[in-house]
Amino acid sequence: MRQAYAAYRQTSIQTAGPDKLLLMLFDGLLTALERARVAIQANRPAEAHQQLVKAQDIVREGLAGCLDMQYEISRSLLSLYEYCHRRLVEANLRKDAAAVEEVARYMHGLRQAFAAAAEQVRQGQNASPAAGGV
Repeated sequence: MRQAYAAYRQTSIQTAGPDKLLLMLFDGLLTALERARVAIQANRPAEAHQQLVKAQDIVREGLAGCLDMQYEISRSLLSLYEYCHRRLVEANLRKDAAAVEEVARYMHGLRQAFAAAAEQVRQGQNASPAAGGV
């Protein structure tokens, strides 16, 4: 059963468009942050460390790594991602649940914004000329 799920997950990643991949990164990040927060509060430092390292990797390599720096918005996002990465490192050193929650709030807001933008693009692509589309 695990192999079937792993195969399904791999296929989902390989066939997803850029918008879906970005949302998958945010979902993985938010899951790792929630698990880290719970582990910190339950005094399970090894588990918190594992989840925080995973979150740091997603921020640095996944989110920041896919930015196209020719756009101003990418430079702004990079600054935010670098700040969040620093906060996650601090959270890991101090096992600070408040820092984890801070990053989760920022990333949840970004995920919502990207999801809304992707939905608007999809709706624009699906609009027919007869329905008022271009």
